[in-house]
Amino acid sequence: MDYYFLIILKIKNFEEAIIRTIEALKEEGFGVLTDIDIKATLKNKLDVDFHNYRILGACNPALAFEALQVDDKIGTMLPCNVILQENHWPL
Repeated sequence: MDYYFLIILKIKNFEEAIIRTIEALKEEGFGVLTDIDIKATLKNKLDVDFHNYRILGACNPALAFEALQVDDKIGTMLPCNVILQENHWPL
């Protein structure tokens, strides 16, 4: 069973993917609360190289409020994580 949805963007620029993803989230009523740059963090903390990998913490306030009214423990799942990672698959 998959625990994620996968969308492959066939673009060459990782920063463009981030911008396009944030814009798409906004169109659906989500804002980005957190932006974790895993590549930079791993380099800084462990001095290891890793591919471009970002975790965006996205939240739609209306949906979050609705979910919290149903189950006050749902906060363990908020915000929703959106992961962007650079792969070098043939396009």
